[in-house]
Amino acid sequence: MKMIVGLGNPGSKYAATKHNVGFQTVDELARRHQVTFKKNPFEAEVAEFFQGTEKILLVKPQTFMNESGRAVGPLMTYFGLLPEELVVIYDDLDMEPGRIRLREKGSAGGHNGMKSIMQHLGTQTFKRVKIGIGRPEGRDTVVHHVLSPFPKSKQAEMEIAMKMAADATDYYLDDNSFIDTMNRYN
Repeated sequence: MKMIVGLGNPGSKYAATKHNVGFQTVDELARRHQVTFKKNPFEAEVAEFFQGTEKILLVKPQTFMNESGRAVGPLMTYFGLLPEELVVIYDDLDMEPGRIRLREKGSAGGHNGMKSIMQHLGTQTFKRVKIGIGRPEGRDTVVHHVLSPFPKSKQAEMEIAMKMAADATDYYLDDNSFIDTMNRYN
């Protein structure tokens, strides 16, 4: 079993914001695999499908970004998952918009959703797919930047990046190692 978690904030107010590229990517995976999300007692929306004989969980925590671990930790415990069976998809300020990067471990890099997951799991060693959203320009604050939509000039590029992140995740789920996936998509 594997759990693919997309990070974001619940509610229509945040749906198209930069901080929600993780949600949008798992939505793309759900569309591809023709599954729908259902509310879950662990403060998350979950969709399930099988890749061959392996069960795959797609997860969107409904705790708001900074408390993502509050949903991810209990779900992993409930399903008996190990950190190596987890993939987290999320936004990265330190990467150019439209770029993706896969990693097997690392720090939170200032991302509060990742900090929360690491705190609840007690490890930094789990797979991640990062989608670049760029840094704020001028006097724009980080909070305003991540909670605002992409400018129209970047929307097509970001849709391609989210599809590429979904492609990478599907490639990994198709019985390829994460190292092979990193070599192909980084």
